[in-house]
Amino acid sequence: MSTYQVLISGANRGIGLEFSKQYAADGWKVLACCRNPEQAAELNTIASTNSNVRILSLNVADFAQIDALATQLKDENIDLLINNAGVYPQSSFGDTNYDDWARAFKVNTMSSLKMAEAFVQHITRSQLKKIASLTSKMGSIDDNSSGDSYSYRSTKTALNMIMKSLSIDLKPYGISVVTLHPGWVKTDMGGYNALIDTHTSVTGLRDVIEKLNLNTSGKFIAFDGKEIAW
Repeated sequence: MSTYQVLISGANRGIGLEFSKQYAADGWKVLACCRNPEQAAELNTIASTNSNVRILSLNVADFAQIDALATQLKDENIDLLINNAGVYPQSSFGDTNYDDWARAFKVNTMSSLKMAEAFVQHITRSQLKKIASLTSKMGSIDDNSSGDSYSYRSTKTALNMIMKSLSIDLKPYGISVVTLHPGWVKTDMGGYNALIDTHTSVTGLRDVIEKLNLNTSGKFIAFDGKEIAW
């Protein structure tokens, strides 16, 4: 059984919950973070049957909370950081809530850099030394053929750039970085007309993460292993 440890944000539902399930089932220690642990029924069920799962309170939009959690976990090694928490603000030309857009930048974009800064030493001390952030093909400028969704697209495009820069800046620490497209997944965010379920998505994403190393760091890869144009 593995002794690796993963920290996952937004672990209470959807893709984050499935990451928690799968890594816990494979013997990983899982630090499962969400805003309201007491309301995370499925996550609590997992933790009640698997002592490797610890549920921690974290709102990634509150950077003081990120710093506090890093201090709380100062003696922990984190082999893999998964930045999964995100929001999907609706927006179209002539109908954009700019306050929601600003909040989305903090959650979808800025928080991933903040998490990397806060936990860099925890990751550096670990065996695997990996960071993965969940983005979307909707953040690919190359792939945009339908327009619309200004707020969501822009926050994910910016996240892609942050992850690319991190892959360069963190290489001296031995940390590998990957930007992940989970596919169109049947979740609260993706909707139930989506093409794949969370199990299919996360199984593929985990394979991508497992293959990640310093030589492949900085790429934008889909759950099926295919590289995506920026």
